[in-house]
Amino acid sequence: MTLSFHWFLPTYGDSRGLVAGGHGTFMSGDRPATLRYLNQIGAAAEDNGFEAVLTPTGAWCEDAWLTTAMMVDTTETLKFLVALRPGLVSPTLAAQMAGTFQRHSQGRLLLNVVTGGESHEQQAYGDFLDKEQRYTRTGEFLHVVRELWRTHEPITFEGEHIHVRDALLSNRPDPIPPVFFGGSSAPAGPVAARYADTYLTWGEPLLAVSRKLEWIRRLAVDQGRILDYGLRIHVISRDTSEEAWAEADRLLQGIDPADIERVQASLARSESEGQRRMSELHGGATDRLEIAPNLWAGVGLVRGGAGTALVGSHAEVAERLVEYSKLGISHFILSGYPHLEEAYWFGEGVLPILERKGLWTHPYRPAAAPVATPFAASSSS
Repeated sequence: MTLSFHWFLPTYGDSRGLVAGGHGTFMSGDRPATLRYLNQIGAAAEDNGFEAVLTPTGAWCEDAWLTTAMMVDTTETLKFLVALRPGLVSPTLAAQMAGTFQRHSQGRLLLNVVTGGESHEQQAYGDFLDKEQRYTRTGEFLHVVRELWRTHEPITFEGEHIHVRDALLSNRPDPIPPVFFGGSSAPAGPVAARYADTYLTWGEPLLAVSRKLEWIRRLAVDQGRILDYGLRIHVISRDTSEEAWAEADRLLQGIDPADIERVQASLARSESEGQRRMSELHGGATDRLEIAPNLWAGVGLVRGGAGTALVGSHAEVAERLVEYSKLGISHFILSGYPHLEEAYWFGEGVLPILERKGLWTHPYRPAAAPVATPFAASSSS
């Protein structure tokens, strides 16, 4: 299996410490998310061989579509994994936006479909459906989008929540953007099985991830489909294990207890099953955060969403990634604080190990060519 690695764009700001908030909770780093800084992260990701960068969506960060569209001309081959929420835009417009992005970026768009797990945040956007209704709408949304990408004929669809009449794209995206989708609750599974190309899960211990992937695999088989699988997780990788854990301890010591209380109180309102599972891993405690070998739950004390990190030497982190890959994970969406520097720690430390194992190839590095020496005298015999 060849593995794909993706990085993350912190469009809410970055920091040398953990940035508190997210997933319906305000967050802001002390490195502002200026376009100049995000372009630096994009360049670092591209230089280190990351295939794409994930850009989040929500009231707590910059708009994903606009931000990534502004970055297309500052990168050459880097792709953009743009998060979008069904219901906040019509499926016809979303399909059209994807086509425009693909043409102007020359095929560098991937989509991360986010149903939304916080009703209070959805309601701020004018969306008053409940959680189960939102998943039903997501399925209808993706049905219409995929039909618009597939056919030259007008589409009419009457669902519970999505209604379009004679919808048609004059210029369909080429290639069709891969759809990434995550969700741990019961109504998420059938939507993923039917419409996703890659099912995403957050970083949990191996057994928990294995059980979740088997659940989705069974549902996909019922739909006659085979999916790819991805893991969203943070990384702290250093030359030695001691250095990595010292960095994790530095991040932990820099957390304001008031931030833990504020963020955990906010996340307790979340209807997301995935968020509940993340919160259970640490339980609000700061003294038992290594929940599996090299798997640290400290990030989740102050950050919603992906709340775990792989911590260790480059070799240890590489080995843990190999273990996840044996479960069927082929896409890894990674991040670290600060995102600019950590892209190099991982890119220069872990990726070469995986390359030597034959599990990864730099997607942008040209093949080595023989070096010619001009005007060199030819040897004679």
